[in-house]
Amino acid sequence: MSKTIIKVEGMSCEHCVKAITNAVGAVDGVSNVSVDLGAKTVAVDHDPEKAPVEKIKFEIEDQGYDVVE
Repeated sequence: MSKTIIKVEGMSCEHCVKAITNAVGAVDGVSNVSVDLGAKTVAVDHDPEKAPVEKIKFEIEDQGYDVVE
């Protein structure tokens, strides 16, 4: 299990938290998602074999948010 912190722009409210939590949480291999609006980060506990970071970033961007490298 790995923990990845992803910097995300465009999050501003509880709707954003729910959208990202639901989308990323639905990825097979993800066990926990924690969104921090103040820090503009999404922390994800995941199995890198089943849920690679690229897949997680895709799901965040698919919800309309910008992943910052």
